[in-house]
Amino acid sequence: MIIRSSEFIISAVKQEQYPLGEEREIVFVGRSNVGKSSLINKLLGRRKLAHISSNPGKTQTINFYHINESFYFVDLPGYGYAKVAKELRNTWGPMIEEYFIKRPNLALVLMLVDIRHAPTKLDVAMAEWLQHIDRPFLVVATKADKISHGAQAKQASLIRKELGIHASSLILTSSETGYGMEGLWERMEQAMEVTGNPDQVD
Repeated sequence: MIIRSSEFIISAVKQEQYPLGEEREIVFVGRSNVGKSSLINKLLGRRKLAHISSNPGKTQTINFYHINESFYFVDLPGYGYAKVAKELRNTWGPMIEEYFIKRPNLALVLMLVDIRHAPTKLDVAMAEWLQHIDRPFLVVATKADKISHGAQAKQASLIRKELGIHASSLILTSSETGYGMEGLWERMEQAMEVTGNPDQVD
């Protein structure tokens, strides 16, 4: 994928604020501090398009980024950060649920997990929910550069087991080295081609 343009469009909190049109959307979701902003920036070849906060859990909106004037990256609020007020966390659930259930533009969900750790209960719940509502998703294990190749294989096996997914539903990445980015772009492009053409859908 050659990135010709990428720009932040809007921080939305309700459906009425979502961008209009039928352009496909790739959605990023995961625990706070799992590396969503870093991954977005690496994929786009930008250093600071997606803000990397020093305070995990700070992002409280659905952020839309327009790519190549033809599709969107959608960054959802991180979940599971204990220091965020419970009342605020409770508002994220309905906001995210509304997006997932009602947004027809959604082409693929990238569910991020930190490869160094076993999936949390919230990660497991998210994977189960995405399967329940029949949304296509790919688990992206971030920070692969932080552990050895042997440890990567062990952790990948653990992640697949805990989340109940096949090997094809997991991809390892590093926003530091760029590892896995080409393969991730291929999966995103495939998803957008299928969802963008009803004749290609099984």
